[in-house]
Formats: sequence, C-alpha cells, structure tokens
Amino acid sequence: MADKTLEDIAQDMREIDFTMLFTRAEGGEIAGRPMSNNGDVAFDGDSWFFTYEDTHTVRDIKADPRVAMSLTGKAGLLGKPPLFLSIEGRAEIIRDRAAFEAHWFKSLRMWFPEGIDTPGMVLLNIHASRIHYWDGTDEGEIRL
Repeated sequence: MADKTLEDIAQDMREIDFTMLFTRAEGGEIAGRPMSNNGDVAFDGDSWFFTYEDTHTVRDIKADPRVAMSLTGKAGLLGKPPLFLSIEGRAEIIRDRAAFEAHWFKSLRMWFPEGIDTPGMVLLNIHASRIHYWDGTDEGEIRL
C-alpha cells in the first residue's frame, strides 16, 4: 500500500474536474449525478459544489446527508491506469452569501447567470470521512 497524504489526495482531486456525486434517493435507490469541483478542494478533505435548492440532489441530501463520490484521473504514461478515488462523507447544504463568495468561480455563470445572487442557488459542502485510492499499482485508504 502507498502512503498518500490527505494533501496529496486534495492535489490529485484539483486536477480532476468532474466527479459523480451519489446520494440515497427516495425508496433507497442510489442516484448519481455529475458535479464539477472547479478545483475547489480543501486540504481537510472538503469538496464544494454549487447547485439549485429545488433539485433531486438537495432533496436526497435533506433526507439523508450520507453521500459518496467517484473520481477518475487521467491515464498514466505507458498504459498505466488512471488514479481512481472513492470518497464517502456527509453533505451540508449552505445558503450563506459569504460562503458563496469564497467558493465562486466566474465560469459558473454558465449555470448560475446572476452569479452569487442567483435565486435558489445553494452550495454543497461534502465532508469526506473515508477516501480510498488506487492507481493500478498503489492502493490506500485515508480515514478522517
């Protein structure tokens, strides 16, 4: 097993734009949706995603904040497999304007045309509790 640190994982995650965010849907099914982290990954294992309040994702999180994320990095040199990350954690729904400002990227205007003042916008903060990584030769787990 390799010994990646939480800082190593955060750096790897910054280089992967899209993740699949999994929630527990009504009826117990697992629902997955693509989300962009915009490189906004903290060293403490937190990930941040903007979305709209009136979505299945937010309804699922209100009912059960336990979530999972799956990320796949770029393939390595000479046919080496990419980095795979599996993250378990809890989601928090944030409606605070100061938090919006702290995590805003101009490129988000494509989905949120009024910027941080877009009606119905919320910020999801995913607090990781377990991260498993694998790159074809190295494998490990970090528990937070």
